[in-house]
Amino acid sequence: MERPAWAPPGIDISVPSVSRMYDFYLGGSHNFEVDREAARKAMEFLPGLPKIMQANRAFMRRAVRHAVDSDVTQFLDIGSGIPTFGNVHEVAQAASESARVVYVDHDPVAVAHSRAVLAGDDRSAVVAADLRKPRDILHSREVGELLDLDRPVALLLVAVLHFLEDEDEPYEAVAELLDALAPGSLLVLTHASYEGIPVSQERAGGAVGVYRDIRNPLVMRSREEITRFFDGTELVAPGLVPMPHWRPDHPDEEEDPFAFSGFAGVGRKA
Repeated sequence: MERPAWAPPGIDISVPSVSRMYDFYLGGSHNFEVDREAARKAMEFLPGLPKIMQANRAFMRRAVRHAVDSDVTQFLDIGSGIPTFGNVHEVAQAASESARVVYVDHDPVAVAHSRAVLAGDDRSAVVAADLRKPRDILHSREVGELLDLDRPVALLLVAVLHFLEDEDEPYEAVAELLDALAPGSLLVLTHASYEGIPVSQERAGGAVGVYRDIRNPLVMRSREEITRFFDGTELVAPGLVPMPHWRPDHPDEEEDPFAFSGFAGVGRKA
């Protein structure tokens, strides 16, 4: 397999990556055939996966604009993946000249490509770190230089928590991150769930099995379990809802049925 020029040295391009699969679903070009093959297998069970990812991105953009409208102009995007059009820094900086963004990911391709995209942008940075180790993120040089944690920050955890199993202590990780942020900070979150998927749970489970087979288990949590991540915050209206229902830009009936898979919400820290 020929290694593209944009692929960082040292990564195994024969192993699928969830961030590169996400890039493929969104129509990006920073993925390998092994990623596309795994994504196509998952789409055999859930053909609407690209629609789900598009709904994730659309919600993220609306939530970022909401944050700026609420005078929150600092963003910590963990599990940010490979930058695509309309990423957090583009949306935030278009809405506010004072916006500051720190991206965090543990995928070397996502980190390398993010650094290339952000070259020359002194209001944005990327950190190579893992959500499972919040202290590494909070104490990183980039967070220290760009974000003032004594002022409100929008913490983005979009389509990432469902890749943490319970033994990874995801609730504790989110709580630790929120604890470090100032009152008025926002938690912006989406999470996969069997609830809302327009196919049987058995069929959806086939796609979950694909992720398990590539050693990136996809944990489908209930709405009640997802709500627990917002402990310590007050959910912003309309609460924890299917992604297209969160302050839509256009009528929900225009959405593909798969876009209503899983949940999205924004919580404000008291």
